[in-house]
Amino acid sequence: MKKRYLILSGLLALTLAACSQEKPATSDAKASSEQKTVQEGTAGSKSQEASPKKAEVVNKGDYFSIQGKYDEIIVANKHYPLSKDYNPGENPTAKAELVKLIKAMQEAGFPISDHYSGFRSYETQTQLYQEYVNQDGKAEADRYSARPGYSEHQTGLAFDLIGTDGDLVTEEKAAQWLLDHAADYGFVVRYLKGKEKETGYMAEEWHLRYVGKEAKEIAASGLSLEEYYGFEGGDYVD
Repeated sequence: MKKRYLILSGLLALTLAACSQEKPATSDAKASSEQKTVQEGTAGSKSQEASPKKAEVVNKGDYFSIQGKYDEIIVANKHYPLSKDYNPGENPTAKAELVKLIKAMQEAGFPISDHYSGFRSYETQTQLYQEYVNQDGKAEADRYSARPGYSEHQTGLAFDLIGTDGDLVTEEKAAQWLLDHAADYGFVVRYLKGKEKETGYMAEEWHLRYVGKEAKEIAASGLSLEEYYGFEGGDYVD
């Protein structure tokens, strides 16, 4: 994964420029993996509980969503793409909660940077994904990077945490803190260990997805969003 940092560093200036045009709130990041240049995240896992009733996925035109217990939940995975014109920028509520989460981690003694990787436009994802394909080949890139239009970062609700060393947050204790406490701020660790078949992506301890009030129930279930809400996941159909 270390070599991916080099690609992201090369794309950093391009990403920040794109983000500043879409929404100034987006921060600069030197992380790695698909959701690195301008966003990323991860969810938590605890005791496995029964999944709620299967939710209906609704096509809203530019995106797909389901109705959660409290709020609308935007769905973005390898089966439910976003329009190339969908450009919401960084969600202000999610950003505010992320700032609180980062501060809490810093106060707990974790070397977490104020910088992170957040919103990523369709165009930026196109360039990032192609760099990964060129580096590792399409099959391998698809395990950790989303194709254009399929990235959660494009929703403005996903964030990748970065350490003060400039790398993505993978340290065991920090990762466990996120599993235990991210939901206190409305986030889930999106790509859990052992859930590649369900999510379509390798585990990413650093990739957080904002879902709001239902986060605690989701995290407690130990399930991926696909399992918890009962919508289709896994790899691309092609």
